[in-house]
Amino acid sequence: MKLQGRSAVITGASQGLGKAIAMQFVREGANVCICARDGALLATVTEELRQTASTGQKVVGRAADVSRENEVDAVFAEALCAFGRFEILVNNAGVYGPKGPAEEVALMEWIRTIEINLYGTLIPSRSAIRHFRKNGYGKIINLSGGGATAPLPGLSAYAASKAAVVRLTETLAEELREHRIDVNAVAPGALNTRLLDEVLAAGPERVGQAYYQKALKQRDAGGVPLERGARLCVYLASAESDGITGKLISAPWDPWGRLHEHRKKLASSDIYTLRRIVPEDRHTAL
Repeated sequence: MKLQGRSAVITGASQGLGKAIAMQFVREGANVCICARDGALLATVTEELRQTASTGQKVVGRAADVSRENEVDAVFAEALCAFGRFEILVNNAGVYGPKGPAEEVALMEWIRTIEINLYGTLIPSRSAIRHFRKNGYGKIINLSGGGATAPLPGLSAYAASKAAVVRLTETLAEELREHRIDVNAVAPGALNTRLLDEVLAAGPERVGQAYYQKALKQRDAGGVPLERGARLCVYLASAESDGITGKLISAPWDPWGRLHEHRKKLASSDIYTLRRIVPEDRHTAL
């Protein structure tokens, strides 16, 4: 098992991809501490994970809003009390936020999306980094999304926050490289989760006809399996991926299972990063 003897904190783990990641981590031998805002749902999932766990594995859960520092601190205190130490943080908690033209959506909903998606990645990371620095080792895995790499009309708060998460990932990776703390972002692909349901419920008037039709097609096709992104998170949380850091990796499209074979090449290149495109990159002149 790839995560035997390791311990992880996973945010937003009461449903969807977060739950799939937690389940995959448990199956790979990890102790897990999960958090989410819905305490009742979290308790149900915590029990499911305990039923899956082997003898000696520990599973704990604590309700928390990841954009609130005091609540995040309580989650890490719970993890440390249960495990003694932990090596892995998965920042999965996130929302789509308001849907519609940027100048029309409720400003406070737009701001709240930034708080959950961006602050809710930074705040847990800050707490984890303090612990990882003491141990001289750690893994931070941030969940990105389609809005990070392309415009997403009608979902401006989501797109902006996820692009910021990727740049935060790259920046933290450079700050922490010498401390053996790897920080990477995962693009899980088009998933059929509650976020897709939100897009369909909003309708073409709010998210645009093109994106709505894309969502319908995704729903009917089944989307990318949640397990694909969960397995990538296992890989990035394992010792096998040590030294791979500062990358945005696509679960359905990138050959991530063998990235460790190219560790040195990846460390010295901007492959799997967000960068500005200039005319020469497209073999043209302006």
